Amino acid sequence: MAERALLQGRYQLLDLIGRGGMGEVWHARDRALGRRVAVKCLKPLGTRQEEPFLRALRERFRREARVAAGLQHRGVTVVHDFGESDGVLYLVMEFLDGRNLAELLHERRPAPLPVADVADIAEQVAGALAHTHAQGIVHRDLKPANVMRLPDGTVKICDFGIARLAHDIGLSAKLTGTGMAMGTPHYMSPEQIAGLTVDHRSDLYSFGCVLYEIATGAPPFDLGDPWAILVGHRDTPPEPPRERRPELPDDLQDLILALLAKDPDDRPADTAALARDLAAGLRATTALRVPGPRHPEPLPEWTRGMRAGSRASGSWSLRLPPPDRSAGLTGRWTTGLAPTVVARRAEARTGPAPEYLAVLASRHRAGLSLGRLGRWEEACAVHRAVAAERARALGETHQDTLESQYETAYALARLGRWGQALDGLLHVAAARAALLGPEHPATLDARYESGICLGRLGRRAEALELYTDLVRARTAAQGGDHPETLRARHGRGISLGRLGRWDEALAEAREVWASRARVLGPDHPDTLVSHREIAVALGWLGRWDAALDAYRRVRAARERVLGPGHPDALTSRNDEAHCLEQLGRPGEAVELYRQVATLKDGGAAEV
Repeated sequence: MAERALLQGRYQLLDLIGRGGMGEVWHARDRALGRRVAVKCLKPLGTRQEEPFLRALRERFRREARVAAGLQHRGVTVVHDFGESDGVLYLVMEFLDGRNLAELLHERRPAPLPVADVADIAEQVAGALAHTHAQGIVHRDLKPANVMRLPDGTVKICDFGIARLAHDIGLSAKLTGTGMAMGTPHYMSPEQIAGLTVDHRSDLYSFGCVLYEIATGAPPFDLGDPWAILVGHRDTPPEPPRERRPELPDDLQDLILALLAKDPDDRPADTAALARDLAAGLRATTALRVPGPRHPEPLPEWTRGMRAGSRASGSWSLRLPPPDRSAGLTGRWTTGLAPTVVARRAEARTGPAPEYLAVLASRHRAGLSLGRLGRWEEACAVHRAVAAERARALGETHQDTLESQYETAYALARLGRWGQALDGLLHVAAARAALLGPEHPATLDARYESGICLGRLGRRAEALELYTDLVRARTAAQGGDHPETLRARHGRGISLGRLGRWDEALAEAREVWASRARVLGPDHPDTLVSHREIAVALGWLGRWDAALDAYRRVRAARERVLGPGHPDALTSRNDEAHCLEQLGRPGEAVELYRQVATLKDGGAAEV
């Protein structure tokens, strides 16, 4: 949407507040009533979809908007209006001049929120959920970024109905590494992870995750790998919050652990009763008071709207700093910090100031967050700028400089600019080898990504040579069963296949699959990828019956773990259909292709 655009002759778009996977949020003015509003503009409806699907999508949007507009509670963001303008669906909501919980957490990192604030937020969110659940409405995507706290202490939940709409449009967030289009992993209930039908008890689990994070400073399963996070939600009891923060009241800990029960039947049954208990118990326990307006110490302008990465972010998690309201994190983010003359003189005497390096570190983290959101052009620009600043302040061969150069090259690879990415990665690999040693894990990481670029550029023999040497180095440094060693062996197997050496590729895939099943588990995404490579090799060798059996096993596992509508599960159906065609069974293949089309058009169970 262009700045100053006028929707339906009434809503004047003023400032771009944020941009996310589903579109943009604007600060706007309602010219008819003379009030400030927030307008959420969903991505333009493309022309690729069939018109029946577009009609169904518009109707779904209208239905969800009416539901959201019918929620009248002080703890729920008010929806004033909705409509469509030039193919853009939009919601008009009350303008909230506050900060969401993800922002509040970020400002205090690593400290959590004060206990009194946690109890106050818990009470208000429980009251809002009690109101919505009583009307049969489930949020489905409760997380810190969707809970706003206003200057007078009022707490409001945002984005009711948006999660289901995102699922219909096919814009669910993808998890880094696994590609699971399932939402925000740190706050998902076990039943969401399993692809089951969810009810209000799923919101209660997510509510427990939010309370855990604001009470302790970290989510209950704060693990680096998205798959590990999901498995933690599904299988692992959370660490009691008081073990991380002993001053938390027992009642608050008991509440959080009850909300985080794996079985929905074990969670509090009555949200309204939960809200009443909170009002009566926690208020007394914590001597609660509703805080008035606060005036914290001003932060540098570059910190505005920053979040704590994937664990406290969402569709609208990166607010854009003025004055450039349409170009993302550009401008001051991607240009030099221009230290003052005094700062440069001090730096020459004593080295770069710690505050200056902290700014660069924060900008580096912002670039990582942009990458997690799939905004690779902006991520690349941020990392390139930070790399230049770090090179000037720390030197070309400093570890932090090389880390920013590595992230720049990684972003270039995600943008398909393989040649530039390869040049950057080879430079980083050589510099890290000289600085850290040729078998240091960071050096080997850069070499692994170089192998991917070589393969994409068609330099298959070079890729095979690199992966073979990388397997040797990984085995020596980390052991033959280390996941990174197995990842290198997987790359070697793919390179063998690209060179037409399918018997060797099949043998490699089988060994990697067996090792991954033992180390990571039979249903881990990496294990299933290796199982699929077995099927690919069997197909190239003309052993289509065996390939079909392997593809079916992979599909069954993916549908069991991810759900039938997940992109990886749909890929497995297409693989199976291709095998059936090769076996002369076109009728069965057509039925599978039809199922894939139906699931892509929204026929899968809602998550």
